[in-house]
This record gives sequence, C-alpha cells and structure tokens, in this order.
Amino acid sequence: MHVTTLFVALLGSSTTLAAVYRVGNTCTVTPGGAAAAAARRRSLPHVVESGADMAHGNPVAAETTTTGSLDSLPTATPVVLNEVYPRPEPGSNEARHYNRDEAASSALKAAASAARVAALSRAARARTAKPSANTATNRVGARDTDALAGSADEDESDAGTADDTPQILDAFKQCGHDGHIVFTEGTYNIRQVINTTDLRNCDIDILGTFVWSADNLQYWIQHSFPVVYAGRSTAWLLGGTNVSMRGHGKALFNGNGQVWIDTNRGGSNMNGRPISLTVWHGTNIFIDGITWRMAQFWHTFVAHSQNVTMTNLDMDTHSSNSNSAVNTDGFDSWNSKDIVLSNWTVKCGDDCISVKGNSTNVHVSNVVCYESGCACIGSIGSNAGQPDYVDNIWFENVTCHHSSNAAWIKTYSGTGHVKNVTFKDIVVDNVDQPIYVTPCIYSANGCDSSRLRISDVTWKNVTGTSRYNVAVGIHCSAASPCTGFHFEDVDIKPAAGGTAKVLCSNIQGQADTGLQCTGTCPANWPQQLRGNR
Repeated sequence: MHVTTLFVALLGSSTTLAAVYRVGNTCTVTPGGAAAAAARRRSLPHVVESGADMAHGNPVAAETTTTGSLDSLPTATPVVLNEVYPRPEPGSNEARHYNRDEAASSALKAAASAARVAALSRAARARTAKPSANTATNRVGARDTDALAGSADEDESDAGTADDTPQILDAFKQCGHDGHIVFTEGTYNIRQVINTTDLRNCDIDILGTFVWSADNLQYWIQHSFPVVYAGRSTAWLLGGTNVSMRGHGKALFNGNGQVWIDTNRGGSNMNGRPISLTVWHGTNIFIDGITWRMAQFWHTFVAHSQNVTMTNLDMDTHSSNSNSAVNTDGFDSWNSKDIVLSNWTVKCGDDCISVKGNSTNVHVSNVVCYESGCACIGSIGSNAGQPDYVDNIWFENVTCHHSSNAAWIKTYSGTGHVKNVTFKDIVVDNVDQPIYVTPCIYSANGCDSSRLRISDVTWKNVTGTSRYNVAVGIHCSAASPCTGFHFEDVDIKPAAGGTAKVLCSNIQGQADTGLQCTGTCPANWPQQLRGNR
C-alpha cells in the first residue's frame, strides 16, 4: 500500500505546516511545528481506537496515488443507510442518528492503522537523519492533553504567520466525498476562510485545536463569507449531505474572541465580524463533542439546512475587561428545519440558544446557559417584505444562570407568526426577567399595530429565582393579541424575597391561561431590566 504525503515548509524557516496523509478514502491531517512528531505518535493510536462510527465508504486496499483531485479518488463502495438520519417530533425526546455499519467502520480503522504505521516509519527515518533537539517532543506515552493544551516546550510554530488552511482544505478536497478526515492532536493555525459546503458522505474527526488568527482582522472583515441574514458573515461554511463532525471531547475551537470584543467596543453587529461555524445548505449533519473558547462572533449558525443534530458542545466566550461580549450567541437558526440540540453548556454575552425566522421543528434539551439570553425565539419580523414563520419549537431541561432572560419571545412588528412553542422544565437562577414577550423588540414603534401573531405557547414547570421583582413581562400587540397561551407550575420568586410581579397585556383568554397577572405590561417595557419596578 502506498501512502502519499504532503509536507509544506516555510521558505527559510524550520517551521513546518500541517501534513496530509491519505490511504484509500481516509485523509489523516497532522499539525506542524516542533510538536508534530509527538502529536502524531500520541494521536494516531487514538484514531484507531475511536474509528469512524458513521462510516460511508470502503477504502480500497490497493496501491493508490493521489493528485489532489476528487476525480482521482479510489472507487468506493458506499454504505447503504437503513434510515436516513431520522429526526424526532418536538417533545418526543428521541434523538437518533446514523446506523453504525461495523464492516465499513472496521475498514476505516484498518486504513487509519496503516496511516499510523506509515507515519511512525517516516518519523523514525526523520529522527535517524536529524535527531530532535528536544527529545521530550518525541516521547512515547505522553499525556493526551499535552498537545491539546499546546504546551510551550513543544509548540515552536510561529502562530503569527503559519497558516494550515491550505492543508485543511486539501484534506477536504481529497476525502470530502465518501471519505473520512482525521485531524490528529496538536494546533492548527487558520488564517483564511474555509468553504466546505460540497461534502458528501463524509466523516470528520477532530482531536486537535483550531486557532483562528486575530492579527489580520481586516482580512476576516473583507473575506468572511456572507450568510445573507442581517448582513452577517462567517469564517467557516460547512455543508453537503450526510456529514458528521466529531470532536470526541478533544476538539477545541479558539476564535481569539477578545480581540474582536475589544475592536467592537460594545457595539452591535460589527460588519465583517465572522461567525465561527455556519452549517450552510446542509442535510443530515451531525456535530458532537466540540469545545469553543472565545468565539469571534456567534459560535454556531444553521441556515438553509435540515436534519441537523448538535450534541455535547461546550462554549465559553466572555470579556476579560469592561468591553461587552455582545453578539456571541451560542446557537442561531434561520430558514432551517428538523434540528436537535442536546447536552450543551454555554457561557456567552448574548443569546444562548436563539431560534430565528423560518425555523421549524427544533428540539432543544439538556442545556445549561450562563450569563446569556438563555432560551429565545427571535428576533424575527425585522423585514416586513419577508415574512418570518417559527413553528414547533421545544425547549426542555434548560437551566439559566445569572442571565438577562430565560424563556422568552422577541419580535419586530413585521409579518409572519410564532406558533406551537413549549418551554418545559426551565430552571432560572437569579435571572433579570425570566419570562418576556414583546412584539417590538428594541423599540416602542409598532408595539400595538403589529400583525405578527404569537400563538399556542406553553410555559410548564418554570421555577427558580429572578434577580429583580418582575418574573413575567408580556406585552402582545393590541392589533393581534396573543392566543393559546398556557402556564402550568410556574413558580418564580425574587432572589431578595418578596412577591414577584406578573405583568400582562393583550393576552386573549387571559383568565384561562393559568397565569395570575398582577398588573399590565406597557408597550415600551424593556427587555433588559436594571432594577426593581
């Protein structure tokens, strides 16, 4: 079996960039820098252990040459899936994924094993030719966390100039169709945008750290891909059909967000500030086991996609100074359907989970949000000429710590509707204003003339404490009152003691909702409370 490798060295420098090994339909990417050899030695055995649970292609166990063209891929026998990534109805709590094909998985493990043998052989020859100045980097049995942490004694790469983007793109080009891509442990420096929207039957395993550059902000501002919604843009477009991206709890995405926060200086929606990862025109997408630290803008965005599952994600973007970490949402959806989010932990300076316009069948469960907007519908209805419809949304087992809001709906006075939304088993911990509904977010204009209808919304078992003395603030449009509201077992108490206020306006059938209102909610009632009212 022949293994084609690609090494790129910086001219006049000892810094080595990432390398791509290909065996059959498996591309193994190793990081550059002085830690590369050690990272390969530690990571490749783990690739064999973890394998590819959702394999789609059979590598050809014959001599293979690689030109970098998809046309040169060896012929693969596709795995026929017994069920095409089915999604549960909201509330069914049955998130199912691809069936595991043991034969294909074993074949990919064998290919990874062959890549490991070839890599270790090459590394041995390299050490014989030129002994390493730092033998610690080549030690066997080193802790798995060393490469992930990027310890100073191992990583001598110049993060300011090194760019592993070309090798990352090459791996997707070679193995993005009916293939398997493995990023081994270590640090990958990303200085350019990534477009991987044509993937097909592709499994991606990431065991290393992706670091997005922050010394070239003008590049990102000028070259990030537009995603249409509200003028937003993104650093990475991920799409295609039948795609899995798994981090195995080791993948770390570092967006160097503090630089963006400081440049933004508390402003809102800075042009060109890129979303970290956007699922774009994707079908049957599975993302699991990835950690984000200091995202550039929103952590994730799902747009024009269907059948998307994102599980076991950990996000933390906050400001280390007085500049606000605004627009660092954990998740936003738009023009998408059949989405499952489960087992997330998010700390951010904006909405934790935000379901935006034309999103249908979204199931969110087991999420913990810190210092955020927690579970949110909206905002929607900002463009009167483009109706926004949100249907069948289910939030369940969501905990909101020290957040601005918890279970809430925000719209502009445009056109469309919000229908069939459930907030169930929501725990609020010192939340400014836990339940909030407005037809005119950020402005008093059109609050009582809006025709965007909000209906069939349930709050069930919402318990905990509010920071101030208002637990509920709901103002529906007088021109289109809210209908079908239902409250059950809502028990929110001010953290400082006393009785919480429940303020309501223009809820049709108020007496039958199960909510005992204590006063009216004016049209200009704010989203952000700053004290007792």
